[in-house]
Amino acid sequence: MSAPDRREMLDRADKALSIRRQCALLCVARSGVYRAKRPANDNDLILMRRIDELFTAYPFYGSRRMTLQLRSEGHDINRKRVQRIMRTMGIVALGPKPNTSKPAPGHKIYPYLLRGLKIERPNHVWCADITYIPIGRGFLYLVALMDWASRAVLSWRLSNTMDASFCVEALEEALAKYGKPEIFNTDQGSQFTGMDFTGVLLEAGIQISMDGRGR
Repeated sequence: MSAPDRREMLDRADKALSIRRQCALLCVARSGVYRAKRPANDNDLILMRRIDELFTAYPFYGSRRMTLQLRSEGHDINRKRVQRIMRTMGIVALGPKPNTSKPAPGHKIYPYLLRGLKIERPNHVWCADITYIPIGRGFLYLVALMDWASRAVLSWRLSNTMDASFCVEALEEALAKYGKPEIFNTDQGSQFTGMDFTGVLLEAGIQISMDGRGR
């Protein structure tokens, strides 16, 4: 019997045998066992699109202002839910505040190198950032790498998760196509502060610059 057939024998409702034990007895890897995804919340998707529109028009809106605006439009919503949706979307209000780009614990933070620097030629400074793209029933994360002087987009990737792998792939593609910059600047997001990303930069001999909090 193949592994997919054996997975069909799993009984998630069995109180006596855990999924771990059932996988062991059936010789099925737990990594290949997935719970059915919860259906998308249509109301959440409607709110996400509206929050996206409001944030585009008013990027200084935090969760408090966003909640008041949504309520004025007739949405029955509290601030906690708005905070959860904004956190899921990866957006925060512009302006100095703590923890706008929070690195993972243990990740090294590099100094900001662009203060007072004239950037007038290609491959002097590259930068990268992550945003999200609304789609039919949800959204995807987009990372884009850009040459600061020419404003040319050098590479980009889409992902349905916020792990660092899609950022590393975009970085490696840009380096293969365009050579390397002298300086690479990012925010302090965990995708950019982890060794998967910074290790590629260090190996290529590129200086790493990171925005301070609230920039």
